[in-house]
Amino acid sequence: MKKKVVVIGAGVAGIEAAAHLALMGYDVTILEKGERIGGHVLQWDRLFPTQRPASEIQDYLNQQIRNPNIRLIAQTCLIKNERNNEQFNLELSDGNVLTADAILVSTGFDLFDARIKEEYGYGIYDNVITSCDLEALFSSEKPITNAQGEPPSRVGFIHCVGSRDEKVGNTYCSQVCCVTAVKQAIEVREKLPRSEVFCFYMDMRMFGLRFEELYKESQEKWGVNFIRGRLSEASENLDGSILIKVEDTLAGRPLKMRVGLLVLMVGFVPSKGTLTIGKLLGLDFTPDGFLKPADEYIDGNSSNIPGIYLSGTCKAPKTIPDTLTDGRAAALAISEYLASTS
Repeated sequence: MKKKVVVIGAGVAGIEAAAHLALMGYDVTILEKGERIGGHVLQWDRLFPTQRPASEIQDYLNQQIRNPNIRLIAQTCLIKNERNNEQFNLELSDGNVLTADAILVSTGFDLFDARIKEEYGYGIYDNVITSCDLEALFSSEKPITNAQGEPPSRVGFIHCVGSRDEKVGNTYCSQVCCVTAVKQAIEVREKLPRSEVFCFYMDMRMFGLRFEELYKESQEKWGVNFIRGRLSEASENLDGSILIKVEDTLAGRPLKMRVGLLVLMVGFVPSKGTLTIGKLLGLDFTPDGFLKPADEYIDGNSSNIPGIYLSGTCKAPKTIPDTLTDGRAAALAISEYLASTS
């Protein structure tokens, strides 16, 4: 009989792992709490550093699940798990029960709730938005305007919102915020060539291939301004514009600036699903609330429980290429485990 694998989460990592397990001949069931597969890719317009349409990644994922060995169950959650020797009995929110020889947890991430940083004004001032909001605006192909319906003459990007911030308990780097800010700043300049664009950063962490080149291009070709400093306060002017107060840490002096649109680059946080599923399955967590691998160096896909594996951003922030690679690695680890239990 075919060995059965249940994948929890139909994002990039879960779909990629499921596709490779199905190609190996395993019977794969994917549980997804939402209506569609793809996770946060669904919210994105173009990807760094090449401006590749995110829809191409979504098309790839849709193609990956077209395997007769894969069954997708959407709008369904795991609510109970019992171990029976080497098998798992999984009770679902729709009342059905599945058996599995192995489980892959790929519950992804959530974006930091910018309303927690009240001093930045998100949810208070109309012209303060998040990077996700701006990406949705790009996807809509509508003109870039402020809440007053006018193209902003000056746009500010605030890096590290919810990341590297002891006040909110997230001391880690989310990896993608700096390069996303550079990508979005270029797009704003493309759409609003008369605008001024400023990025306020802690450190520019352009670690990936072609990221540094994109950073240089943003300055040399598109005239994006970078100021090293952290936003301390944002307030609204009578005309709806935003007054920001920043300490320029390179010049060693405070700075005030009025912007027509303020964009908060929100980082990754462990998803609510990661917390729920992790507790339900008895998995270990890192101090930051992500799921903890058995050995982060040599066994990054195994969990503390035999037969349960981890993949993708439920473990830590990752780029899409890294998440795809981790999904494939998880499929291999599960295959090795199932072969050893035959």
